[in-house]
Amino acid sequence: MGQTIFEPWNDPSAKPLIQFKNVTKKFGDFVAIDNQTFDIYAQEFFALLGPSGCGKTTMMRMLAGFETPTEGTILLGGEDIAPIPPNKRAVNMMFQSYALFPHLSVWENIAFGLKRDSMPKPDIEARVAEMLKLTRLEQFAKRKPHQISGGQRQRVALARSLAKAPKLLLLDEPLGALDAKLRQDTQFELMDIQEKTGTTFVIVTHDQEEAMTVASRVAVMDDGRIIQVDTPARIYESPNSVYVADFIGDVTILSGTATPRDDGYDIAFAEGQPPLRSKSDTRLDKGQACHLAIRPEKVSITAEKPVDAANAMQGKILDIAYLGNLSTYHVQLPNGQIIKAQTANTRRLSRRSFTWEDDVWLSWTDTAGVLLAG
Repeated sequence: MGQTIFEPWNDPSAKPLIQFKNVTKKFGDFVAIDNQTFDIYAQEFFALLGPSGCGKTTMMRMLAGFETPTEGTILLGGEDIAPIPPNKRAVNMMFQSYALFPHLSVWENIAFGLKRDSMPKPDIEARVAEMLKLTRLEQFAKRKPHQISGGQRQRVALARSLAKAPKLLLLDEPLGALDAKLRQDTQFELMDIQEKTGTTFVIVTHDQEEAMTVASRVAVMDDGRIIQVDTPARIYESPNSVYVADFIGDVTILSGTATPRDDGYDIAFAEGQPPLRSKSDTRLDKGQACHLAIRPEKVSITAEKPVDAANAMQGKILDIAYLGNLSTYHVQLPNGQIIKAQTANTRRLSRRSFTWEDDVWLSWTDTAGVLLAG
């Protein structure tokens, strides 16, 4: 039996767990969230991604109940959550600082919320044991937060947040304090725990790699608005704007004017350069300003002029970023435009074929770039 793909947003009969309906949030004259409408489904791992000050934390604080919308409504399970105080919502929040009680053991930290809810003692013990097992902290139960590592403290905060079995868990930059290697391991742990519990997770992050790794869908935000909500693959391969293309991953953006030809477009982008060829469903008029966003891994780099390439141009290597498994070449065209090309390093360094100042050919297919209206 094939595994069914989890895509409730494509199912017209699926009911969202969270609905933002024309939500605006103002602080004085400042519009932090600008008339936003979108849905989040049960069991999603939903990421709010964007630069500092784009409104993603305000979105989360409204879900948690620390802020109320100036206009519009937020529904949780079909119910308007505005009148419900934060401690009565089926929502829990895990803060970046973890906010653990330093004088309580790991066990007591996880049990804290359950005791406050007057849960019977045997039930508390069973639930804490379940959370310790889920986060692989059984052997640390008696330790205080200062006696465990940053990554373990992060898991205690997660276990405490999940102990009350919230419908929705909000994670505010949860991995911000961890080093790069641990961040990566913890991302997979978070995904694993989210899948096992079936809790809906909403994560706020400015780290695009993190959002792309963990999320079922990513909402890319700018200036109080969601610019695009989609799966990580679609955001990467089919960005709906130059902003999203530029924000996610490495990209070269070439600007020009389009002329329809056959099943695509010729794009004039520099004097003395042949036009670029792009096949695209984007509808553009003759002479319309446009942008072609092209990822470095889709650009081939060769010493000789490629035969029959839809797009080929010559330039000089200006810079090389060596990333272990990959090298990114910054190649300057005669008009000064820089295009990035990436190759996998399958050979040892001493056997590499290109170096600084080399003249090389860049080429890519007519479907490799994403054509966007100017």
